[in-house]
Amino acid sequence: MKFEKMQAAGNDYIYVNLLEEKVENPEALAIRISDRHFGVGSDGLVLIGLDDEGDFSMKMFNADGSEGAMCGNAARCVGKYLYERGLTPKTEIALNTKSGIKYLSLTVNPLSNEVETVRVNMGKAAFPDSDALHSLVTLPEMVNYPLEVDGREYPFTFVSMGNPHVVTFMEDIDALEIEKTGSPVEHHPFFPERTNVEFVEVVSPSHLKMRVWERGSGETLACGSGACASLVAAVITGRCDPKAFVQLKGGVLEVEWDRDNNLVFLTGDAHFVFKGEF
Repeated sequence: MKFEKMQAAGNDYIYVNLLEEKVENPEALAIRISDRHFGVGSDGLVLIGLDDEGDFSMKMFNADGSEGAMCGNAARCVGKYLYERGLTPKTEIALNTKSGIKYLSLTVNPLSNEVETVRVNMGKAAFPDSDALHSLVTLPEMVNYPLEVDGREYPFTFVSMGNPHVVTFMEDIDALEIEKTGSPVEHHPFFPERTNVEFVEVVSPSHLKMRVWERGSGETLACGSGACASLVAAVITGRCDPKAFVQLKGGVLEVEWDRDNNLVFLTGDAHFVFKGEF
């Protein structure tokens, strides 16, 4: 099977083109190929295919084999892959994901014809009072909700970006022993389908620092949907402007929340790492 490894802000996935390859058991493959000692090494597996509703489809599987609903960093990589590998000449692409169609806007360098940045319309931010979220969170409201983990109480705010996120704000996130907090929150009974967990430090109203514990993968260098959820949580709790840079371990993303229309936009670069056969 031919594959390419790509990363966006250090969030790395293995990408497989289903127009050329066939994957019969993506859950098992994701576990094998993601292993950083005995496989290729990645945060998960992304399958790119054609789609009846959008231009293309993206299916993603976490390193533990569970299927993810959406990943903003992976979506940007898919946009770059589609354009630079000649699958489409479009710079506006409708990408169908498990959490619905996401619209990609590619900025292409006219000299090199390479994609420099991709802006993703991540869609609407949703909160626990939405009827559609009953399977994701059991509480009717969760803004600065106190949750005790590892002997300490954290105020968490829940935001869905098509996948579940809980966000808490703190000082000095670099010193956080994230595995002691991230895993218990991910598996908390409040979240029947588990959740992604973001720890955010407010540097200024236009600058956030974030660490993420991803559902099914543990700590990763970045999470695009998590950056979006963090900005939205920061805005609704009065900590941040509706447009800010989010600094992650793997790089910096630009996030903007059009609050009037409830649309969140994620902008950043994407990179090929290498290609190979598995």
